[in-house]
Amino acid sequence: MKLKNTKLREGDEVIVISGKEKGKRGNIKQIIGSKCVINELNLAKRHTRPNPQLGITGGIVEKEMPIDLSNVMIWNSSAKKRDRVGFKLDGAKKTRIFKSTGKEIK
Repeated sequence: MKLKNTKLREGDEVIVISGKEKGKRGNIKQIIGSKCVINELNLAKRHTRPNPQLGITGGIVEKEMPIDLSNVMIWNSSAKKRDRVGFKLDGAKKTRIFKSTGKEIK
């Protein structure tokens, strides 16, 4: 089952609204189905085996883990609060807007 999220995109600044990282902000690094990886958030320790052929040193590495998209909202920097995403049609062009202010999301 492949889900396509049109409201949030890679590079968007988001705020986490539930879970252990609640209240923290960051940029979306990658979207995987219905989850997203946010820079420097939801870190987990991963034990890795060394691989000299690939130049990987072994040990305990901190890795960013995915967060469900339902647990994040886009950050409206002009209003300094979280916001919902809406859409506006200009002829054939569809643009994302903030629901509270109506301004276009860049």
